[in-house]
Amino acid sequence: METKREIRKRILSVRDALPTEKRVRSELLMTKKILEHQWYGGAKIILIFVKHGSEIDTNQIIEDSFHQNKKVYIPKIINDTMVFIRVYQGELLTEGYKGILEPQEKDLSEVFCYENENPHEILMIMPGVAFDPYRNRIGYGKGFYDRYLSDKENLHTIAIGFDCQIVSMIESDRNDIKPNQVICF
Repeated sequence: METKREIRKRILSVRDALPTEKRVRSELLMTKKILEHQWYGGAKIILIFVKHGSEIDTNQIIEDSFHQNKKVYIPKIINDTMVFIRVYQGELLTEGYKGILEPQEKDLSEVFCYENENPHEILMIMPGVAFDPYRNRIGYGKGFYDRYLSDKENLHTIAIGFDCQIVSMIESDRNDIKPNQVICF
């Protein structure tokens, strides 16, 4: 069985090589699927990543969230910990951890606080490198999402990607948190 590191390296290479036509088609299908999803429709708060490198593009989901007057929060790494900071339409993001676009630091009132919200009105859309049919997920190796979700059992989570990111099996450990759903096109 492949190690997580071997799967990560192989899948990133395959994802990086996706033809533009396949990438655009998958992103359109993914956007449609998320915008029609009941969790998205019922969410007042969207926690969502911004595309980095060859990840699937979330820009249209973010724009629709603003149009639907949902609160949008983007991850930011601060002192090796991931937090979500509220962003507003038209706001400029800056390069942060590993060159990933993230919000600028703001006062703490703009940091998402799970304890103050109804978990059924929140949807997290998360990235990943690889997924298996059992909802196991491999990220980029730092465990940011696993640590963030470790105490948020009722949060609706959907991991998204391209169908080339599906592998037959990922060995998981006790710290790995499975998303509620994995959707790949």
